[in-house]
Amino acid sequence: SLHGVFGHFPGIKVALPTSPQDAYSMLRAAVRDDNPVILLEHRWLYDIEGSVDEDRVPLLEGPVVVRQGCAVTVACTSWMVIEALKAAEVLARQGIELEVIDMRTVAPLDETAVVASVERTGHCIVADYDWLACGVSAELAARLSHRCFTSLRKPVERIGFAPVPCPTTRPLENLFYPSAVHIIRTVEQMLG
Repeated sequence: SLHGVFGHFPGIKVALPTSPQDAYSMLRAAVRDDNPVILLEHRWLYDIEGSVDEDRVPLLEGPVVVRQGCAVTVACTSWMVIEALKAAEVLARQGIELEVIDMRTVAPLDETAVVASVERTGHCIVADYDWLACGVSAELAARLSHRCFTSLRKPVERIGFAPVPCPTTRPLENLFYPSAVHIIRTVEQMLG
């Protein structure tokens, strides 16, 4: 998870494709861009299947709403988009509709779509596939707290890696990596 590190340096564009269409379009856009561009793909995304429109204009654009909802906004990066969609399916059975936003780029970081969503929902979770300290989730949460101060009913919550070195065994990985369960529990606490 180096997107927070690379996104720290001015002039470098950092993108995190989640879908096959994003991977295809963003790579084409990166090749055509005159600026340095870093695309970071999580290895767990390699099994994701989907159609690719080769005629789509390649852009390194910012956030996209991948699921509409009215209860809680979940702004995600990389694999956390997949986990948030799983959580949204589970919570929808209980009548709680999550709005899931794929951030797609972290440099430049465009929070406009998230701000519009938070103004409707009044609640926000930032789910980043990285450690929480000094990362994208901290920056996005700070911006949202500033821009949505009067709209937020509760403080912005952040979900990310446990504050320990990355483990290499499956039982420890299950505790280390955030999942749909973490999102569900955070939504439950947030909504009481």
